[in-house]
Amino acid sequence: MTAPPTIEDLLREAAPQVLGALVRRYGHFDESEDAVQEALLTAATRWPTDGLPDNPRAWLITVASRRLTDQLRSDEARRRREDTVAARQLPEDTQAPAADAPDTNADDTLILLFMCCHPSLTAASQIALTLRAVGGLTTAEIAHAFLVPEATMAQRISRAKQQVKASGLPFQMPPAPERAAKLGAVLHVLYLIFNEGYTATSGPNLRRAELSNEAIRLTRAVHRLLPDDGEVTGLLALMLLTDARRDARNTATGDLVPLADQDRSRWDRRSIAEGVDLISHALATAPPGPYQVQAAIAAIHDEAPSTEATDWPQIVALYAVLDNLAPGPMVTLNQAVAVAMVDGPRAGLELLSRLDDDPRMARHHRLEAVRAHLYEMDGDPAAARAAYLAAATLTTSLPEQDYLRWRADKLPES
Repeated sequence: MTAPPTIEDLLREAAPQVLGALVRRYGHFDESEDAVQEALLTAATRWPTDGLPDNPRAWLITVASRRLTDQLRSDEARRRREDTVAARQLPEDTQAPAADAPDTNADDTLILLFMCCHPSLTAASQIALTLRAVGGLTTAEIAHAFLVPEATMAQRISRAKQQVKASGLPFQMPPAPERAAKLGAVLHVLYLIFNEGYTATSGPNLRRAELSNEAIRLTRAVHRLLPDDGEVTGLLALMLLTDARRDARNTATGDLVPLADQDRSRWDRRSIAEGVDLISHALATAPPGPYQVQAAIAAIHDEAPSTEATDWPQIVALYAVLDNLAPGPMVTLNQAVAVAMVDGPRAGLELLSRLDDDPRMARHHRLEAVRAHLYEMDGDPAAARAAYLAAATLTTSLPEQDYLRWRADKLPES
């Protein structure tokens, strides 16, 4: 039996719908977003004691609209342009919808995602604005997740909203020719959020579950809107198949456990089943894309009873497809591991050497970490130890530093 949604669930679900309604009515993205946040905070305070209103979404729209109207009127009064207030009243057909009006929430959520992932914004700003405007997280929550001061995150979000405002982007679905590229940007941002949650790039914890959970929730929302898009389905499958292993990735004390050593009985079989169903359907009905191929690789890992029993030749073949669809250093890195499992560590090291002069990997710890693993497979403990220690100096994740140094300490120095 599915548990009833909590107040927090309701607020997260309603946040983009309420913001979409206000932006449609007033056209002030930044001020509307502030008003929605105030309404969400009011609801979080009052609903637990007063009870849920009959129509939570309509309640939030009403409260947020009042906040925004008060703010706009105050601004106008301060500027002595009260007559402009009346001029800003928009036609009825652009007003926020009544509770029984035809549902525009689906399009609004997608339009908001397109706005938050505007190409003029940096990746960090896209992520922050998406979590705030679409995810409904507070600035404090986002700042905590990314280990930055709240004031810093507030400035980042404020600048992002100003840039969206300055772009003059209308609140409407982009034309079909632009939609695919914009959807690609949205999926990239959602995947970045998931990855940061699944493997935190810095700090004392291996992962930040609140981020990976939020990324999955938002991707589910996009999938509900675009169920026939193969890459949306592929990304959701990839997240589920990857996240299914999270409980086995660390010990009770927080130490990292690599895939080969994980207790596979602790993997979430329900998520794996859902992910396999999703990717099987996508591969059968849509043109292949990078997220689908990565999900297919993840499914092979998840369905294998052990590392030794994994279908590595099939994974090598899929990485060749992925390298053709979306070549990049991380693809080569993972491909090298798979090649080593099929053709031996020297073949993997040879493939890895292609990244030695790639400036994108110059300061990335995973290049040295994978090199160390392949040296260890090849029976060269001294080279492996040196590479593990080099990798440890390049990561700012404390669990990864501890793991890499532990691996180095297990090996003889010469």
